[in-house]
Amino acid sequence: MPGLIYPPPTVCGIDEAGRGPLAGPVVAAAVILDPKRPIAGLNDSKKLSEKKRLQLAEEIRRTAIAWAVAEASVEEIDQINILQASLLAMCRAVDMLAIRPQSALVDGNKCPRLAIPVEAIVKGDGKIASIAAASILAKTTRDAQMRALHEHYPHYGFDRHMGYPTAAHFAALRVHGASPVHRRTFGPVAEQLSLL
Repeated sequence: MPGLIYPPPTVCGIDEAGRGPLAGPVVAAAVILDPKRPIAGLNDSKKLSEKKRLQLAEEIRRTAIAWAVAEASVEEIDQINILQASLLAMCRAVDMLAIRPQSALVDGNKCPRLAIPVEAIVKGDGKIASIAAASILAKTTRDAQMRALHEHYPHYGFDRHMGYPTAAHFAALRVHGASPVHRRTFGPVAEQLSLL
């Protein structure tokens, strides 16, 4: 497999985690990598083991020129929809970067509205190193948040499925109804609420 492309250090990569779950925030990350300090093993976060993601996240934070992680809350997701909330989280992450990039590359086919040029790249997290790094930071941050939410709402198994729609999650929703961190506009959650 050919290696990932490292854009110039004036370009940030952006990705998000948590568009599909029924609960919890959506988290985005923006990363500017140094092409002179490549990170071995970078890939789309979904293709890495949890242990590898955590190791890489630490290395990204240590070696990146700049990185930032931001989120949009469950309330914001329900107010403006998941796509708009994802784009909002991306804008926040870019705004939080310690160094202002000259342009941005984002995973997927939709671009957040930034004050700099931005290009969407489908499957970018498997092609562009800084997008892969952003996907890893977003995923590991969100997973940690869902484990923290599990402490407050242990009935749902957030520590196992991270809020994604699994059989166990549906079963817990049927028994316990929706928690305050469930996305009320998502079909299966809305359905549960209508049954109450």
